[in-house]
Amino acid sequence: MEIPKIKAFNDRMDSSIEQLLPELEEIYKDIHQNPELSMEELRTAKIAADYLSRYQFEVSTGIGVTGVVGILQNGDGPVVMLRADMDALPVTEDTGLPYASTKIARDEEGTEVGVSHVCGHDLHVTWLMGAARLFSENRDLWSGTLMAVFQPGEEVGRGAQSMIDDGMMERFPKPDIILGQHVMVGEAGTVKYRSGTILSAGNSLKVRLFGRGSHGSQPHTSIDPVVMAAATTMRLQTIISREVAPIENAVLTVGALQAGTKENIIPEEATLKLNIRTFNDSVKDHILSAVKRICCAECAASNAPRDPEFTELVSYPMTVNDAEATARVVEAFKMQFGDKAFETKPASASEDFSIFGRNWGVPYVFWFVGGTDPQTYLEAKKADRINAIPSNHSPKFAPVIHPTLKTGLQSMMTAAVAWFH
Repeated sequence: MEIPKIKAFNDRMDSSIEQLLPELEEIYKDIHQNPELSMEELRTAKIAADYLSRYQFEVSTGIGVTGVVGILQNGDGPVVMLRADMDALPVTEDTGLPYASTKIARDEEGTEVGVSHVCGHDLHVTWLMGAARLFSENRDLWSGTLMAVFQPGEEVGRGAQSMIDDGMMERFPKPDIILGQHVMVGEAGTVKYRSGTILSAGNSLKVRLFGRGSHGSQPHTSIDPVVMAAATTMRLQTIISREVAPIENAVLTVGALQAGTKENIIPEEATLKLNIRTFNDSVKDHILSAVKRICCAECAASNAPRDPEFTELVSYPMTVNDAEATARVVEAFKMQFGDKAFETKPASASEDFSIFGRNWGVPYVFWFVGGTDPQTYLEAKKADRINAIPSNHSPKFAPVIHPTLKTGLQSMMTAAVAWFH
């Protein structure tokens, strides 16, 4: 790593970023107020594509449905891929922000839902747009090829693979390094990194349990799928507490239990939707097997007319940062942020970011950017109440714009320039 060049780059970028922040703040608020569900990010994709075109990127759109890829060639040097995800969540926002989303849409099952960026992907898009512009306007400070990737469908675990399946590896240059980041609960202005495993694997299942419907006043004539589902939900919680070693990290959450329409009707079936997070493939395989064993056993105990039906909803691989590449990123972060950049523990969240690196067979690095008001975070830390801060996917998740917007832009550019000549 060429320390003088990186320092010169960072020094010039500091003033450029300050000048760009008002524009980026408006872009961020606009995207925040106009969120789009997974694989439907047409408006967001157009905003990103138009912006890249304005700054001399060669732009391709519609990759894997709505994905955008921008290529900026600037002489000899490595190919650096920067990735941002674009999709929002089916969650009604409850932040009270003056730019809060009030959007309503229909999800894939046809249900009307509120839509909001309570995971922070609006920040991710804005960061990458800002980085793309600044790299384009300062080409005298670096050499190589920048690949800016705006990815759809991260929240449903399909976006990265859909871009790969749409010929991304054949249509664009192979990166030498792939870089990504995510806003998380943490003191705004800080950057958290980790070599090796930083995010868990994630698997989501839908389980249909079949009973026999009847009148609520005659439960003896039914096989009650509500009771079956409740018993199954409780028993599933014992997998982590009784079948996974205490030294292993794993999470199993039943996020939805759906059954019936009226209080005096015992329905024909019930549906469970559950989510599993693991850091070890053998633990993951055991949990998935145990889920099926318990669901089948509870159905048999209830004398269900048929076995449960299992449908995979989402499957995310672990995110495992390359050690050598992470060391290079960390050195650059330390130069830029000092003690505001520090090592973190693995998170039980999951991402499809690593699918790009896994398919291309190249190293990747993923890190976190704090988005919590510094005073709020420090007070919560002092009171041992960090878990009370609304986190990603909460209707109240609301990163502070400043200094989060600047820090995320700095970290993305600092990591990239560690590779460019």
